Amino acid sequence: MNILRKSILIGFTVLGMAAAQAQAQAENSTPPAGRHGAVVNREQMQAKMEEMFARRQAKLHDLLKLTAQQESAWASYQAAIKPAAAAGTLPDRDAVAKMSAPDRLAKMIDLGKQRQVKMEAHLAALTAFYSQLTAEQKAIFDDHTRGGAHGGHPGHRGGWGGHHG
Repeated sequence: MNILRKSILIGFTVLGMAAAQAQAQAENSTPPAGRHGAVVNREQMQAKMEEMFARRQAKLHDLLKLTAQQESAWASYQAAIKPAAAAGTLPDRDAVAKMSAPDRLAKMIDLGKQRQVKMEAHLAALTAFYSQLTAEQKAIFDDHTRGGAHGGHPGHRGGWGGHHG
């Protein structure tokens, strides 16, 4: 009886090890998976982000109930804040890894300067659009844009005083 139990135990152990090895090999051979196992690549992620941006902007447009005179300011604002394609904006990880520490820091500073230029252009477009809004529209805009009561997640990815980690 003990021999039978030992044989069964050994058999299950071998099967478990084989299944674990097969799963590890399958994970190494498939592309990275996103949430709930969906395969994600840069293009798919970019398309999803653009779709989410468009949905948020359409909702905000509807809430603001813009007049015909405000529509051109809205169009200019949207053109200025439209996210650029992510391709080519991030430095190549391998190239950065080969840089010296001073070169990496210089690269980071350069990227920071580029980001600042984009943010200043965004501010100019925002200021021009915001000046066209009524007090009621300004309250709606403030409430539904990033960091407002209904917009974004303050603190997420470096927002205003939120949790990092």
